[in-house]
Amino acid sequence: MRKVITIVFIGVMSIVLIGCGATAKTIKQKAQNERTDVFSEIKNVEAPAQGFAVLTIKATIKTHLAGYYVLESKDSIHGKAGYPFLINIDGQAQTWTVDGQKESVPLYDEDGKTSRDPDAGEGVRYVLEKKIQLRSGTHKVFIGLSADDYFKEVEITLKEGDAATLEFKPVYKCKTRPTRIPTFKKGVKEYEVYLNNTRI
Repeated sequence: MRKVITIVFIGVMSIVLIGCGATAKTIKQKAQNERTDVFSEIKNVEAPAQGFAVLTIKATIKTHLAGYYVLESKDSIHGKAGYPFLINIDGQAQTWTVDGQKESVPLYDEDGKTSRDPDAGEGVRYVLEKKIQLRSGTHKVFIGLSADDYFKEVEITLKEGDAATLEFKPVYKCKTRPTRIPTFKKGVKEYEVYLNNTRI
């Protein structure tokens, strides 16, 4: 019986590691520039040039503090300055790093019960907000979190003169049973994506 359990455990771990390796490979590939003419970052609030649209990209993630997990690699960026967000649009890649801010959210609600807020606890919140100009039309937008082995790609369509906002909102993994409450300390499960506050 013990042998069977060991074989099953090894099989599951192999699948997990293969999945992580594939994710890391995809993110690494998407970090390479195939083009440089898709978008440009703009600093000021300005009207887009003729034939172009302005897109504000927002993404957040909260991580545990550095050293929270004893066995976590010392190379982990969690809780440290310089968390990397990779954005790739139609083959043009840009990695922006964010230093983050320490954030503490109460673990218990007003009734003294365990909070169901996924952000409850002490951690570091990283907020990316960038404004870019790109041609109107349909675009594939890829976001990659190399520090969390996660990526997502969505397709958006922008009209000439648009001033749109594309926002990536994190959904976190759950604690172990019996509570099954999502918490940032378990890492990001996925991003919900909104274009001008409409989920896509």
